[in-house]
Amino acid sequence: MARVFKSVALAAARAAQDKKAEEIVVLDARKTSPVVDYLVIVTALSRPHLQALEHKIEESLLAEGLRLHRRSRPQSDSWLVLDFGGLMVHIMTAPARELYCLERLHVGAKEISWRK
Repeated sequence: MARVFKSVALAAARAAQDKKAEEIVVLDARKTSPVVDYLVIVTALSRPHLQALEHKIEESLLAEGLRLHRRSRPQSDSWLVLDFGGLMVHIMTAPARELYCLERLHVGAKEISWRK
């Protein structure tokens, strides 16, 4: 199943790039998280951009056959989380990303190249 989550993590990163997300990172979190196999972390430029990224990523992964299990509620103006089971996507504004620095929570997670 990890292979499936890797391919959809790459699809999520590319969908985020299509909507002009910044600082896109894909992490193989199998060794650092008991909850997910892969993490995608992206930076949004504004609240409307955050929502556009959320919609684009969800739509793209649905086309890949993956169903969204949960989304963060209540919705935040600075951080949204999409939970696809073995894949979790974090869409954050730059200040939230700097404050929470999720990459540091997953020291040892391998960064995956997602560009074609």
